[in-house]
Amino acid sequence: MASKLTLTLPTGQIMPALGFGTWQATDAELEAALTAALEAGYRHIDTAPVYENEHVIGKVLHKWLSSGKIKRDELFIVSKVPPSGNRPSGVDKWIKRSLKDLQLDYLDLYLIHTPFSFEEVGEELHPVDKNGEIKLDKSTNHLQVWAEMEKQVAAGRTKAIGLSNFNMEQINKVLTVTKVPIANLQIELHVYFQQRELVEYCKKNGITVTAYSPLGSRGLVKLMGKVDSLPDLLANPVVLKIGERRKKTPAQILLRYTLQRGIAAIPKSTNPERLKKNIDLFDWELTAEDTDELDALDQGSSARICDFGFFKGIKNHPEFPF
Repeated sequence: MASKLTLTLPTGQIMPALGFGTWQATDAELEAALTAALEAGYRHIDTAPVYENEHVIGKVLHKWLSSGKIKRDELFIVSKVPPSGNRPSGVDKWIKRSLKDLQLDYLDLYLIHTPFSFEEVGEELHPVDKNGEIKLDKSTNHLQVWAEMEKQVAAGRTKAIGLSNFNMEQINKVLTVTKVPIANLQIELHVYFQQRELVEYCKKNGITVTAYSPLGSRGLVKLMGKVDSLPDLLANPVVLKIGERRKKTPAQILLRYTLQRGIAAIPKSTNPERLKKNIDLFDWELTAEDTDELDALDQGSSARICDFGFFKGIKNHPEFPF
């Protein structure tokens, strides 16, 4: 099955299936990388206030838009409500801030970044107490927050809304009240952690899926202290063998595999050469034999990289999703 260049959201919008992820990049790195990504043809850009780089993305986008090199409707820009704004009063405040930093009038997709919430402490994105534990706001109410998300669509600040890092039970609860559809779920997903049940559930409910860390983000693995327990996907012998067979890089094999499942992917790279290779996915496909071999690499939730363990005490939140 040839993977599509795009996915259609329940709103009718067209989302490029391959996006550019921007987490864990310094300002200077990101400015150069985003410029290279736009030059290579990326049009789906994924960001969030917690990445603390929306102002950099705004600067690059402004340059491209004001020069006429690109039109706004050619771009697909995604941002998210941070955990410290995950309450009814936070949605309006944070989307306006993202739009200001990104120098845009609207977003294409706005997600609730996590199902859990942090206390609002001034402008702090990750407020901690004297023991270094994250200050949790345990009064999280997804239904009230979703109602505020829907108001942002009505106000024209975003064209579509969705969720990120929510589990099935949490999504189900939101589905009971939606007037505006859940357009997308963004989750960690890669060849070691294929999330089959959750993807199937989303398909049944008309929700598109975007995979973050589709290449098994080594930066994130280091941050989570899991280098010993989570081997490098890009060095996996099966992936390497298929790469040799198809004359493709390991990253191309892994991304193509995700796209062939009908799932969008947002790999991050700051290397211009890799950026070009990562988007070169649409004039070839993996065979049934290839996909069978890759299917067999699934290790289930034991291969989850991002369990939010960098937030001390996070598992004490009633809406911790895992």
